[in-house]
Amino acid sequence: MQRYFVNKEAVSDGVVTITGEDVKHISKVMRMEPGDQIICNDNDGFSARCELDELSKEKVTAKVLEQLNENHELPVNVHIAYGLSKGDKVEAVVQKGTELGASCFYPFAAQRSVVKWDDKKEPKKLERLEKIAKEAAEQSHRDYMPVVKGHHTFKEIIETGKQFAHKLLVYEETAKAGKHPVLFRALQEVKPGEALFVIIGPEGGISPQEAEEAEKNGFLSVSLGPRIVRSETAPLYILSAISYHFEISR
Repeated sequence: MQRYFVNKEAVSDGVVTITGEDVKHISKVMRMEPGDQIICNDNDGFSARCELDELSKEKVTAKVLEQLNENHELPVNVHIAYGLSKGDKVEAVVQKGTELGASCFYPFAAQRSVVKWDDKKEPKKLERLEKIAKEAAEQSHRDYMPVVKGHHTFKEIIETGKQFAHKLLVYEETAKAGKHPVLFRALQEVKPGEALFVIIGPEGGISPQEAEEAEKNGFLSVSLGPRIVRSETAPLYILSAISYHFEISR
């Protein structure tokens, strides 16, 4: 059953009103008709099975048939700080990271980031990333859409990390030193319901200066095993490891 995220204000008196691009998706792409059923989420805890009532070019209305008590979220809130990288790697991380359960994304400019975000173009970039997150959340039946933040400096990422009791730095030198069990031990310290903040560098990785600064501010350097993975693979590795630790192995 297709899932759509709507604004909280779109739900009133047992009726959900859908507007924007989802109208075209429902009528033209999915070719739905009155009587077909969908699931609607308002990103604030409301989830319901709904029946399409009226379809027009401007909006779709659906009657709430049944409120759902679902939980498709990771037991911990994972915040991913990802170094700006070339091409569409940030988009890939947001899309796949959303599917794997990330709660929030923080693109940041690292010392070894080759690309920089133009401040004038950032609103369009964020709009694009938010759309990707929304579609990925719907496809993977998430209960909540993750938040995509505007780009940060590394200093701002360190400051943000101070809000978290658990924070990790994915660092290649930790892998080279063979300290692979550190990630496992770190996840054992995290309890369901808590939050975890993870820094992952761009193509060139985190610089020694950045690693030193992060470690001085309470970040624990972790390895992703003996193999070196691409920057866009690292967030997916971390999220998969967290899912296995908290959802599969117990």
